[in-house]
Order: sequence, then structure tokens, then C-alpha cells
Amino acid sequence: MSTIGNFLWFIFGGVFSGLSWSLVGLLWCLTIVGIPVGKQCFKLASVSFFPFKKEIEYGGGAVSVLLNIVWILVSGIPLALEHLLWGILLCITIIGIPFGKQQFKLAKLALTPFGAKIVEK
Repeated sequence: MSTIGNFLWFIFGGVFSGLSWSLVGLLWCLTIVGIPVGKQCFKLASVSFFPFKKEIEYGGGAVSVLLNIVWILVSGIPLALEHLLWGILLCITIIGIPFGKQQFKLAKLALTPFGAKIVEK
């Protein structure tokens, strides 16, 4: 079931979501200091392309908190708003509710990506 969900997700919006993460990752990689942040964006783009059967575990320490604060101010808010808008639009229909839930999961991830681990279910 998750394979079908991932396929439909990719066709109906996942590609745009993943490309947004990839674009942000490319922008971060323009500077040497931003390369670790860009690498994290590329890792999270893969989750955004195919989110079904993947869970996010949050953790981390003081460095993750500091990076998340900088992230929210620079890139997190636009990505979170994008996912939130897609989630609301998808939840209008009953069929779109599972896809909307995935968008809300990604919106939370867009606000605090550092210290997050991707776990396969």
C-alpha cells in the first residue's frame, strides 16, 4: 500500500515538495559554511519525494537547537508554509486526507529539521 501511496504522492505534488527542499539545499551549498545544512536538505528532500512508510524521530542537543533557530529564520518558515498550504488543500477531500497528513508531517519537519532522524517503518 505504501508503494502506491508514494507513487500517487510523487505524481500529485511530491515532486514539487521535494524540488523545493532540493532548491533550498542548493542555495545553502553556495557557501562553505552552509554545506552541512544543504546536505541535510537533500536528505530531507528524499523524505519529501516519498514520505509513506517513513517516520521522523526528533532529538538532538544544543547544536541542533541553535541550527534550528537559524534555519527557521532563514529557510524554515517558507517551507513550512508551503507544506501547510498543501496539507490544507489536500484535506478538503476525503481521498486527500492521508496526503494532507504527510504534508503536515513535513511542515513540522520543515521547522525543526536538525536533530531529526528518518526511520523506515
